[in-house]
Amino acid sequence: MLNFTIRRLILAVPTLLFISLVIFLLLELAPGDPMAQVPLTVPPEVKEKMREALGLGQPMHIRFWKWIVQFFWIEPQVLVDAMFGTTFSEGDLRVISWQTRSPVMDIVVQRIPQTLWVVGTAYVVAILIALPIGIYSAYRQYSWFDQMGTFVSMIGFSVPPFFSGVLVIVIFSVQLGWFPSIYDTTLVVNSWDSFVLQLKQMIMPVMVLALQITAQLSRFMRASMLDNLNQDYVRTARAKGLSEYTVVMVHVLRNSMIPVVTVIALGIPAIFGGAIITEQVFKVNGIGQLLIGAIQANDLPMVQTLTFIFAVLIVLFNLIADVLYGILDPRIRYD
Repeated sequence: MLNFTIRRLILAVPTLLFISLVIFLLLELAPGDPMAQVPLTVPPEVKEKMREALGLGQPMHIRFWKWIVQFFWIEPQVLVDAMFGTTFSEGDLRVISWQTRSPVMDIVVQRIPQTLWVVGTAYVVAILIALPIGIYSAYRQYSWFDQMGTFVSMIGFSVPPFFSGVLVIVIFSVQLGWFPSIYDTTLVVNSWDSFVLQLKQMIMPVMVLALQITAQLSRFMRASMLDNLNQDYVRTARAKGLSEYTVVMVHVLRNSMIPVVTVIALGIPAIFGGAIITEQVFKVNGIGQLLIGAIQANDLPMVQTLTFIFAVLIVLFNLIADVLYGILDPRIRYD
């Protein structure tokens, strides 16, 4: 397993380099001009100097190489300097946002906690709800509980976040007045009252995200359980006198979790993309809102860095899913 992990990590390097090249080329070929939002009163020669200051006057391959060096070499040095108080990155030019003229990774680090509060909580809540629902729905196939679970899953799949987000705002914020409609990112949790306020403002965005995740995971869990409940080893386990709890929760569940692990692992990067809409609806000042603002402002370094971070998450969690396969099923070997 260790050799397999090392090989995959080494293979990930050229994969990520190719992905970064594709992202760079797509953004370069996309229509739009970073100077489009500059007032018309600014003289053309001033605009040209501004373009040169942003590095737009250099050839495409030079700009791509500079971004590679900044992201893969200088930014890790900045992290080491922040952790250990060293000065490896002192004087080096980092990836700079065209919109704010500040380092991109500093802005990302500031926004990540807000996204993790909402997205991370929603994913944990969805897993804790979806897995028991999928297990029991499969065990009690075609029961009223299974029918209700199917109905709720259809709603979760069908209703987009921009509709369900507005709906819960109208019901729980406008009509009932239980929760705030706008997420306060400036709230500092330093007391019990502030912690309660944080929970209240998280409930609605977490509810919207968890609904979609729960609908997907519960259906996968149900289908996987049904496939394994009819296998010969289950009948053999029951014939040996094992309790129904041991048969279902030990033997069937472990084998059923193998395909579900893939959905869970690959769903973590995907939910960051889904959170873009939810963050816009509830005004969560996180990664999603940062990406939308960067796209609207033609802030190519910010867009390129954020989309590449999403790609890194996908490659990383693909590896995590493969490693978990070997843990869940001893028959799977990568040697």
